[in-house]
Amino acid sequence: MTTAAKASTGVNHATTAPAYLDVWDLHAYYGESYIVQGISFKIHEGEILALLGRNGAGKTTTLRAIARLDEPQVSHGEIWLDHKPLHQMKSYEAATNGLGLVPEDRRIIAGLTVEENLKLAQIAPPIGWSLDRLYDLFPRLRERRNQEGITLSGGEQQMLAIARALARDIKVLLLDEPYEGLAPVIVDEIEKTLRLIKEQGMTTVIVEQNAVRALELADRAVILDTGGIVFDGLASEVLENEELRAEYLAI
Repeated sequence: MTTAAKASTGVNHATTAPAYLDVWDLHAYYGESYIVQGISFKIHEGEILALLGRNGAGKTTTLRAIARLDEPQVSHGEIWLDHKPLHQMKSYEAATNGLGLVPEDRRIIAGLTVEENLKLAQIAPPIGWSLDRLYDLFPRLRERRNQEGITLSGGEQQMLAIARALARDIKVLLLDEPYEGLAPVIVDEIEKTLRLIKEQGMTTVIVEQNAVRALELADRAVILDTGGIVFDGLASEVLENEELRAEYLAI
């Protein structure tokens, strides 16, 4: 580990600042593979956190563990969201308590229009995210509201997947590779939208191979390497630290 990395390694879990999403001593496996090896970090309300690292570092495994999906298998650890113990919940209970995961494959429901995808996810009555508010955030979806969701372009499907998560009036948005396979102009559009929802108080965790774009968007960054945390600090620190980027992000 570099000297620069060592200076910012780990989480000051004793900080007095209240955490909104708090991950503590998380261990997770896929079968016999020990992927996440006792990591701890916290996110404050309204922050964007970039969860970064090379392929296989444990980023997506961490997101899936937070979302309480059946895989990976979590053997130990605690996950708290707004003082509620997600680690004691099933995935649907975590979702009901405000956690929204947008997976890399987006999972747009075949046979349903854009609006039907949104209505299916929306709580009734909507508290914060009405259809009109979602369409204001994503004007392209308004234009295509009666089009089957799976016939949209990749970028439009990503917008729909994010809008569908917001429709459930979530507290924390988890994004797994939201820029994957998208043209730079579409990435710009999605990034602009993520900044807008941050201004409205949304707390976001983004896993993204395009680390520079994620760091430019984020307030803070956590970098994983072989299942452990090697950096937890300001995103701007990573952008300014060439040695750290080269060693752990290959940029």
